[in-house]
Amino acid sequence: MKLLTRQTAVFPFFLFPFSFGLAADWPQWRGPEQTGHVPPGVAVPATLPAEANVLWRAKLGDGYASPVVAGGKVFYLDNQQGNEVVHAAEAATGKELWNAKLDACFKDNFVSGPRCTPVVDGNRVYAQSCRGEFQCLNAEDGKVLWHRNFTTDFGATFIGEKGAAAGASRHGNTGSPVIDGENIIVGVGSPKGACLVSMRKATGEVVWKSQDDQTAYGPPVLATLCGTKQAVAFTVEGLIGVDVADGKLLWRSSPMKTAFGRHITTPVIVDDMVLVASHTLGLIGTRIVKDGGGLKAEAAWNEKPLGINFSSPVAAGQYLYGLGPNKNIICVDVKTGKRAWEKTGCIMSPPDRAYAAFLVMDKNILLLNDTGLLILFAADEKEYRELSRVQVCGQNWCNPAYADGKLILRDAKELLCVDLLK
Repeated sequence: MKLLTRQTAVFPFFLFPFSFGLAADWPQWRGPEQTGHVPPGVAVPATLPAEANVLWRAKLGDGYASPVVAGGKVFYLDNQQGNEVVHAAEAATGKELWNAKLDACFKDNFVSGPRCTPVVDGNRVYAQSCRGEFQCLNAEDGKVLWHRNFTTDFGATFIGEKGAAAGASRHGNTGSPVIDGENIIVGVGSPKGACLVSMRKATGEVVWKSQDDQTAYGPPVLATLCGTKQAVAFTVEGLIGVDVADGKLLWRSSPMKTAFGRHITTPVIVDDMVLVASHTLGLIGTRIVKDGGGLKAEAAWNEKPLGINFSSPVAAGQYLYGLGPNKNIICVDVKTGKRAWEKTGCIMSPPDRAYAAFLVMDKNILLLNDTGLLILFAADEKEYRELSRVQVCGQNWCNPAYADGKLILRDAKELLCVDLLK
């Protein structure tokens, strides 16, 4: 259903369109495996161009939801006339194909607009609003195939920025869902046994519900720990792992509660170690081990001075790379939690608003800072080695999508496609 005529303009900067191969899709938050890694075999730049090679630009409304790329289309959300709106556009040109209203916008002391990155699976797009409206849309035309609502269907509470409301009930449902075979696992956050809910991705039928935790702001991630496939989630109450088959709780960490449940980072998995962080708790390593016939969580280390705030880190080998609390890029030994090195001067915003997105590209890491500066540096635990940098956009809190050499990203005003290989 066509909702409105988007108040945008598309400016192509080339004569011949490129194609996005299906193998190069970036269909969800932080890429094909939710890890921020560009898949092996996909071409990546050894250095950045001296000037940004912008292929197209399209104006868009407010929001923090990152774009994704799948099947030759870009999918993204923004605020249009007070509504959270889902858009599909041609990946080659930025031309809009369709848009559809998702929900009324939620506003707090941040910008008003959607904050949850959509997920694409074949011919379906899954979009989630701040208020907890969850829809499955046809990727070809935007028609709603099925929907669920976190409040009316599962008993979740959405309060907004009031009183002691914590986690997603305070600043919105921002943690993207994840596809698991024929199912989709969603962080609902209901105290009525539905923190995590698995549904049939084709119909929305509930497969299982699990736990009473309030969801925080990061997504559930899929991992195989100690030989068991599971969904790992960093909730308001702490860190949990549940069996993807039936939702059974496999393990739970010690309580990790903070004021307002400000747990934002996406869990990072390295072998059987789970890494999460918050500005209050610090950077935490939790080891999952076998315990009789089950599993248990053991505290490995906790480095409070390395408390990452908004920005989710990435792992390359046995080292974690992320944005520390002092606007410093940090490299941390996963096994010990000890800092290998730090680099200041890459982030310009105040510490409480500083943000950076990280993408692992083969032996290097691409960083997009919150002023729109791209920095390519070596994934080297011995020292910070910058390879190149280029300004590509304006102020943003965006995790970009990378497909076929093209970086799709947004700033406060535009959606952009930047060619990193030319």
